[in-house]
Parts: sequence; structure tokens; C-alpha cells
Amino acid sequence: QVQLVESGGGSVQAGGTLRLSCAASGYTFSRKCVGWFRQAPGKEREGVAVLRSTGSTNYVDSVKGRFTISRDNVKNILYLQMNSLKPEDNAMYYCAAAASIAAPCGVSLSGMDYWGKGTLVTISS
Repeated sequence: QVQLVESGGGSVQAGGTLRLSCAASGYTFSRKCVGWFRQAPGKEREGVAVLRSTGSTNYVDSVKGRFTISRDNVKNILYLQMNSLKPEDNAMYYCAAAASIAAPCGVSLSGMDYWGKGTLVTISS
């Protein structure tokens, strides 16, 4: 059974940084499409970043140049480094993973099958 557990959320001031982590059991991040999405109160879920098994990445326009998705293949942890945080980044952040190597791997995260329970990010202005 696949389990994804996020951590690293918190409350920071605008301009600050946070690094989110996602640990997996029953799943290897390096082999398939993985990513992060977020959902703010009253808003639709939004894909933030994806990381392919090849190492290529895609980001939603609003976080390009500020967020970096990466993984530690030894520790099997997925990260989201978030710099220059803005109030509009306020959201619950979730990691996601695909079950199939053939799954589509875009920032829409439509190919994801597994989700964590999320970690809350709060940005104060």
C-alpha cells in the first residue's frame, strides 16, 4: 500500500522560504511521475510542479523561478523548495505520485494516483 506523508509546512513572512518534504512508503519516487499541488481555501486545486523519472521538471507559471522540485533517491524523499514566498502561496500543499510509468506527467497532475494528506503553508504579509 502506497502512503505519502508531507511535512515542512509552517507560517512565514512574505519573502521567506520553506522546504516541504514528502516521504513515501511502498513507492519509489525516482521511477515515475511525481509532483506537488496546492489548494487554497475556496479555490480549486492547482498543480505546482512535476518531476519526471528523467529528471525533467515543469512548474506552474506563478511559481517559476521561486520553487524547485527535487528528490533524494537514496532517502526516497520528494522536496519542494519554496523561496520568495508570497501571500498568494497560502495553501495546503500535497505531494502526488503516479502509479504507472506511462501516466501523463504534466503540471495539471491529471496522471496522479496517490496523494498525501497535505501540509499547511501560511504566508503573512
